[in-house]
Amino acid sequence: MNGNLLLRVATAIILLSHSVVGIFNNGINDFGNLYLNQIGFAPFGLFLAWSIKLSHIIAAILLLLNKYVKLAGFVTIFVLIMGIILVHSQEGWFVVGGGRNGVEYNFLLICVLLAIMYPNGVKKAAE
Repeated sequence: MNGNLLLRVATAIILLSHSVVGIFNNGINDFGNLYLNQIGFAPFGLFLAWSIKLSHIIAAILLLLNKYVKLAGFVTIFVLIMGIILVHSQEGWFVVGGGRNGVEYNFLLICVLLAIMYPNGVKKAAE
């Protein structure tokens, strides 16, 4: 198993588990109605919450299939950056330990997605 496959599988598991649990424990509806609608996205909070979670599920499937990896990565990175801006930045850096619900987890996922998307680095256009 090469490193890229390992990262794709691990990231897919994280995205799926984070999304699927929310489907069955009402977390997606609560996030849309009780958070997104309250911070100014009403009446679209529920739609946005479901769009975010469905994008995670689709991205996970694409990572597992090794198809449209860059597209899946860019969409997921956008969602993670918006999560940092809207949710996590006010909580600081640490997810646990030195704080709670901070940005470090999203930061790590963004770095992992970039490594998956560009396993050989980014090459100059002139080369």
